[in-house]
Amino acid sequence: MTETIRLPKSAPSGIQRIADMLRLLEGTLPIQRRIVRTGDSVYQAGQAFGCLYVVNSGFFKMVNLSDEGREQVVGLHFKGDWLGLDGIAAGHYGCDAVAMDTGEVWAIRYDALLKAALGAPALLTALHEAMSRELVRDHDSLLSLCTLPADARVAGFLRYWADALAQRGLRTDQITLHMTRAEIGNYLGMTLESVSRGLSRLARCDVIHFIEKGRRDIRIPKVEALTSFIQHLMAPMEAAALH
Repeated sequence: MTETIRLPKSAPSGIQRIADMLRLLEGTLPIQRRIVRTGDSVYQAGQAFGCLYVVNSGFFKMVNLSDEGREQVVGLHFKGDWLGLDGIAAGHYGCDAVAMDTGEVWAIRYDALLKAALGAPALLTALHEAMSRELVRDHDSLLSLCTLPADARVAGFLRYWADALAQRGLRTDQITLHMTRAEIGNYLGMTLESVSRGLSRLARCDVIHFIEKGRRDIRIPKVEALTSFIQHLMAPMEAAALH
């Protein structure tokens, strides 16, 4: 029986964009491939900047260390994403890039990228697009933290993860979260208990189903239901704001 994968209408362009970008890099630049495993650091905060990294496979989190010594997850990255952009201006990386699964990154020397771009302007276009997407992600993340109630943030996180998979041609009806509930809470600015309550509420509403209790595998029958769940929670707040 052939497995049907539901993808949003925009997904094919995302798949094609990533494939084209990886081919462009591979055909115009010297690339150093590196296999990483769960917990490995691609680079660390404060390390001198020299390379940008492109995710060829796997999942990665960006981690900052607070003044109190607590780890703060500030970003998530998937296949086709660029790592290390924050090091360009300061000359050193601003956070740790940590693998959440076995994967592969391509190391690209920044000076080699700029030199090659003189003969292949498409390289600069790819870099600028990566920077633009990073800004959009940061904006969306801040908007979520500032405006969405806790349960809606959890639903938004699952929608973001599912959309990222869809844009890479991967199944979205069943996903594996490569983060603990504590890490998800850290990323969303919530407690572990609030994340667990949010997931439980989504399950009670039949928006998601846990494949096995306490595990990170989640079934999402209809990704669109996550958006409807968020809109349902936001409706009373939006109505109140009008009065």
